[in-house]
Amino acid sequence: MTDKPGVVVTGVSGRMGQMLVRELETSDRLRLAAAVERTGHAWVGRDLGACMGGQDSGVMVTDDALEAFSKAQAVIDFTTPAATVAFAELAAQARAVHVIGTTGLDESDLARIAAAARHAVVVRAGNMSLGVNLLTRVTRQVAAALDEDWDIEIVESHHNQKVDAPSGTALMLGEAAAAGRGVDLAEVSDRGRDGITGKRARGHIGFHALRGGDVVGEHEVIFAAAGERIFLKHVASDRGLFARGALKAALWGQDKAPGEYDMLDVLGLGN
Repeated sequence: MTDKPGVVVTGVSGRMGQMLVRELETSDRLRLAAAVERTGHAWVGRDLGACMGGQDSGVMVTDDALEAFSKAQAVIDFTTPAATVAFAELAAQARAVHVIGTTGLDESDLARIAAAARHAVVVRAGNMSLGVNLLTRVTRQVAAALDEDWDIEIVESHHNQKVDAPSGTALMLGEAAAAGRGVDLAEVSDRGRDGITGKRARGHIGFHALRGGDVVGEHEVIFAAAGERIFLKHVASDRGLFARGALKAALWGQDKAPGEYDMLDVLGLGN
């Protein structure tokens, strides 16, 4: 037996799922308790190690999320909005820390996650990296210091398999900029302009998404005024940094009261 908290990895066959498994294999503070995939997936019922091209690990991939969650203290979830909402309710039943890296969540999804967070710890972030979360904090501070003579544009680049745009990180940066200015992002957001759009609206925040190749993630916040510009940028070259951030969040949440947190809280940078 071990006293290391057990972690369930959902969507274990995906890029982030497999990265999380590899990070857990070398962790001296957390252990892999179970691996979950959707019903009908080819990995279900097979040994995880063999599925990942290695030796048998003794961990069988399952599609029974509730049973898997009941054996663990944390769930790390980089899947889809529909799956994440369902997992949030199951993790709350199991009183497991639910670390959410899923992007593309809409308002109804967020409301259901917030309801689950009344019963368990939820750590949700559009990006799990230290650098991006520091960038978020700086973006808010710069936006608060500059008036609407400074236009704000957010440009993000990702690999050609990413299915949502703008990225969750870009939206996180947009929310930070809007908060700095004391406005609602939904009211000032411009998405990927095309055609005869007219001149740029004063005070709006623009978003642009680039997709190509195997780009892990690049995000840039541009503040532009007459005669000068400020560029704030983060480049991720190693997907492992997101996995390591998620593990840090899973461990941090072990002694926290139920509620919804983000990576700024995990890093001690919360308001």
